[in-house]
Amino acid sequence: GVDAALQTFKADKAYPMHKLREILPDMMRGSSTLFHNVLTAIPAYMDLEPFQKAALLGNVKDVSRFTHELRLVKSPAELTLMRESAAIACQALLQTMLHSKTYPYESMLSAKFEYECKMRGAQRMAFNPVVGGGPNGSVIHYSRNDQKIKEGDLVLMDVGCELHGYVSDLTRTWPPCGRFSSSQEELYDLILQTNKECLELCKPGANIRQIHYHSVEILRKGFQEIGILKNSSSNSYHQLNPTSIGHYLGMDVHDCSSISYDRPLKPGVVITIEPGIYIPPSSDVPERFQGIGIRIEDEVLITDTGYEVLTGSIPKEVKQLESLLNNFGFGTATVASN
Repeated sequence: GVDAALQTFKADKAYPMHKLREILPDMMRGSSTLFHNVLTAIPAYMDLEPFQKAALLGNVKDVSRFTHELRLVKSPAELTLMRESAAIACQALLQTMLHSKTYPYESMLSAKFEYECKMRGAQRMAFNPVVGGGPNGSVIHYSRNDQKIKEGDLVLMDVGCELHGYVSDLTRTWPPCGRFSSSQEELYDLILQTNKECLELCKPGANIRQIHYHSVEILRKGFQEIGILKNSSSNSYHQLNPTSIGHYLGMDVHDCSSISYDRPLKPGVVITIEPGIYIPPSSDVPERFQGIGIRIEDEVLITDTGYEVLTGSIPKEVKQLESLLNNFGFGTATVASN
């Protein structure tokens, strides 16, 4: 209640909500400028006469313009939490990978990741885990997580956790059976090459949009060489990869949304690098590539001299993944179904 609000937030005064219309108007009249969050605005205060008058005079500002600037460059304390959040997610995903050969079910892999994160201290998931087996991996924000992953199919897991307000976000794609097919490996190698090249571009002065354009050049050329992009039109390419190469990361998954991707990167900024390819089963591509979805996503901290990959502990090389699954995966087991 009111007393707890004073103690918790160290405020000078606190009032019950039913007094809002009694207290807030005078506070508004005594202020030259009003700040509020446009995305969470509610009629309870927007309908008040002093607020509407201030808005007409241009004296109402969106506070997120300022808070996003404050959130962009992380302090040492914030980076400690982001490293810890990333480490928890990497450890949890590694355990989930080992689990996947024995339990190739989207729901079980989602549950396993959440369990492993919370056992390591995470308070919650950063977002609903994406666990797309086979053609479900070609759905960008697939969320059903209720299918069995067929033998020989890939699984794409886009996951992250939240630790004391700071989130992680990473993606790995692998074959729970323990072996990439030649078609899967051909596409995977292209996405991995793009991931590595884009990481090398992460440094002070670069920006997300420049890195994105470079990724498009690599992928467009690669798609054409593989034979899944018949022409160089923008529409044809975006059907295979409609997403940006990355985004800002911090207290939210897509953090600092008011800050342009043209903004030069500075030391202390954290972004993601996440090239991918998404081929629905009905796509006009050679049959061996139909229904394949692949994304490789890393968290990247911009440093004074370049970059640091916060998710570098989780394998992404083909040989590493196959060795992990075949030499360290759990033994066979039977899962009962209703």
